[in-house]
Parts: sequence; C-alpha cells; structure tokens
Amino acid sequence: MNLRILAKILGALLLLESIAMFLCAVFTWLDPRCACDWSMMALMKSAGITAAFGGGLVLLGWGKINKIPRREGVVIVGLGWILSGIFGGLPYLFGQPAMTPADALFESVSGFTTTGSTVMTDIEAWPRGILMWRSVTQWLGGLGILVLFVALLSYLGVGTKSLFRNESSFQTGEASTARIRDTAISLWRVYLAITSLCILGLKAMGLTWYNAVSHGFTAVSTGGFSPHNASIGYYADWGNGWLIELWLSLFMLICSVSFLIWVVIVRKRWKRLRSEEEGKWFFLLCFSAALMIAIGIAAKDMEGFWPALRHAWFIVVSIASTTGFGTVDYEQWPGFALVLIAMLMLLGGCSGSTAGGLKVSRLLVMIRTARFEVVKAFRPHKVFKMQVNGNSIDPEARSQTVIFICLYCFLVVFASLIMGILEFVNDIDLVTSVGAVFATLPNIGPGFGEVGPTKNFAHFLPATKVFLSLLMILGRLELYAVLVLFIPSLWRKY
Repeated sequence: MNLRILAKILGALLLLESIAMFLCAVFTWLDPRCACDWSMMALMKSAGITAAFGGGLVLLGWGKINKIPRREGVVIVGLGWILSGIFGGLPYLFGQPAMTPADALFESVSGFTTTGSTVMTDIEAWPRGILMWRSVTQWLGGLGILVLFVALLSYLGVGTKSLFRNESSFQTGEASTARIRDTAISLWRVYLAITSLCILGLKAMGLTWYNAVSHGFTAVSTGGFSPHNASIGYYADWGNGWLIELWLSLFMLICSVSFLIWVVIVRKRWKRLRSEEEGKWFFLLCFSAALMIAIGIAAKDMEGFWPALRHAWFIVVSIASTTGFGTVDYEQWPGFALVLIAMLMLLGGCSGSTAGGLKVSRLLVMIRTARFEVVKAFRPHKVFKMQVNGNSIDPEARSQTVIFICLYCFLVVFASLIMGILEFVNDIDLVTSVGAVFATLPNIGPGFGEVGPTKNFAHFLPATKVFLSLLMILGRLELYAVLVLFIPSLWRKY
C-alpha cells in the first residue's frame, strides 16, 4: 500500500471540502437573517480545521503522482467518504446548540450519502447557515464529490480511472484518462445545468432564494433534506403547492436515471437512446405504483382519487428516487401500499444516477437470469443472448449481479439483527429495526415504525447512529469499496 498516494489524495479531498464550508460561511455573512448567530463562526472554524488537516496530509504525501493504482484507488474511495463524513460533522459540533459526536457524524454522513435521515427534532430551530451546509453536503454527495475530484485531478495528469470506477456506477471499460476526465467534466456540467433550472423554477413559483437553493440542491441530488419540519408538506396549503410538488417530482425523476443519458442528449447522439431500457422500466414502475396506491386510497375512502393520486405520485417518486421528501404520512396508507413502498426502497433508481438502492439494471439482469435458468431446465442446449441497455451481459456479469443482490439482501437481514442487539435496552420493535435499515442502506431517509416519515433517528443510542452511518456509506458506495477495507490482505505491502 502506497501511503504517500493515500495521504496526498485524501488531503486534497479534505481541502476541497473545506472550501465548501468556507463558501457556506460566506453565505451566512451575506445573509441578513444570519447576523449575530453562531453558524458563521462554526463553519469558519470547521473549514480551518479541515483545511489544516487536509494540508498536513498533502505535505506528508508531497511528490508527483502519475497514476493511482487500483488498490490505492479503492482505499481512497472508501476512506474518502468516511473522512468527508467525519469532518463534515464539525459544523454541527461547534456553537449552540451543539450536537453530540455521534449525532454530528450521523447528520453529516446522511448528507454526503444523500440519505436524508436526520437526528434534528426541530429543524427550523437551527441557523440558516447550518441548514445550508446540510443541503450543500447532499448536493456534493449527489453526483459524487469524488467524481468532481476526478475531473480536477485529471487536469493535473493523474490517472484516476480506479477512483471513477469505484466511486460511481458508471462503466469506464478501457477508457483513457482523458476520456474519463471529459466524461467527469460533462457530468458536472449537466449536473450544474439541471440544478440551476430546478432552482430557477422554484424561485418563479414563489420560494425565497434560500428555500429554492436548499430544495434545488437536495432534489437534484435525490437527498431529501429540507429546512422545514414538514418537508415539502410545508407548501401543501399554497395555491400552487401541487405545482411545486410536480416540479420537484420531475427533477427527482430526471436525476434517477443515468446522467450519461443527459450527456448523450447534450451531445445529440440520439441513436444511443434507442437501446436505453432501464429508464423506461423505472418510469413504468413509478407510474404503475402511484396509480395502484391512489386507487387503493380512494377505495378505502381515505380521500378522493385526484388528491390521492397527487400524494401517491409524489411519495412514490420520492421513495423510488431515494430522495425522501415528504408531504403525507404514508404509514397511514393500506398495507399493500407499504409493501410497494418497501420494494421501491430496496430497488432504488437507475445505475449512473444520484439515486441509491439496488438499481433497476440489476433487477433486469436478475429477472432475465432467472428466466434463462427456468428455460434451461427443459431446453438445456438453447443459446441465450442477454442484453441490458444494449450491452451484452456475459455469464460472469450475471453471476456478479446475482452475488451482489444476495449479499445486499443478507446485509439487510444481518443489519436488522444488529439493530435489535444494539437497541436491546430500548426494546426496539421489528418494524423499526427493519425500517431503519431500509432507510439507511438504500439511502432513502424515512423508514417505518419509529423512524417513519413523521419521525427521526434522534432517539437511537450513539453506537446505533454510528452503525447506521456505516450502512449509509456502504449503500452509497455499493458495498465493495467499504467492505474491502476490512480485508487484511488489502493493507499488505506489494
């Protein structure tokens, strides 16, 4: 393991994070409503500590880096997200009121992983500067702070293929450093354009710049943090509340499909869109689930069909995109609706998007593999050609997908058991235990039971919050980049 490479790259990553903290401090200085509160000093102090630590690591690893080996790339990705979460919690620690270290870590990791779970019992009581930092962490974590980092490092001539491959769901193949750099830059340009459009639309609908930016950042990143206790339900009584919900659901959908699709559209390579099927299936699942739930709600006479469709559509898109915005308490809906929501939580969005979960492409591979095995039982010599999004899926890719899904499901069961053990003193119930795992591992935000859409995670023990923080990072990095850190052979010398 080349510790010099680790120190230099991780140090530079922390310097980038300190700049984001400093910009949030500038916002508090410019915002008249932030005058005389402690958030600016908390952010400045956090930025200084983060910059000092990052600068020290850069000095320790001083020297030219021509290439980042695969092993070091995996470690940088895993440790990069862990360090970002740790230092991102500093603003919550300083000032009054101050969070405990476990709460600060949980809130920070929830932001960077775009999970949206919170330990804040009264969000509106917190200073605007800190709430803006919450939104910024989700926006940075949405497309992946390391994807931006790849673009910056590539300009310095540093080979970053291993970083890009392990941090994101994008397929690099045998792409060169220049091509990866161009792709990373294109992705961030599209990300910036979509974010700007979302913010301007919210501003035109009557939101203040502060609320428009906050919700724009967290909608495009499919994160779900809101500066209001009622989340998007805060705007339910507005005359154009339905339009705000529709606008946000549109951007949650846009950012739940692969960003490479939008890059392809910008570059006018229309032929490549013909083979795209993952996004089509995702849209179909959302429309179908929302319609079924709306019919079920109306049949139970809980509300009329059109209000039911409005609420069902927003919640389904919010959950399927792993955003976690809320307008109503979905735990009051019929039982089958909760089963659908739980399935959407685990599934998530599309590969290469800001959404979490298992991803629709893996479900497609799993279903087609199962069909292949069933047909093979009575036609053993039949030759199958399996494709997803126009890409051929070979036997190795099929086995990797099946293993990943099995490992993911095992982690859900195992993590639920650990939750029960950790919260044994509090006598946690099964629904809350599983609900907390469903909320954090797929990066959803709200869960079921005591962590449902109208509740939070503040009542858990500190050890439980640290464990759930690890689950959030596991889900964000799709397991392997974190699990590999616990393999002893990874740390041995060449």
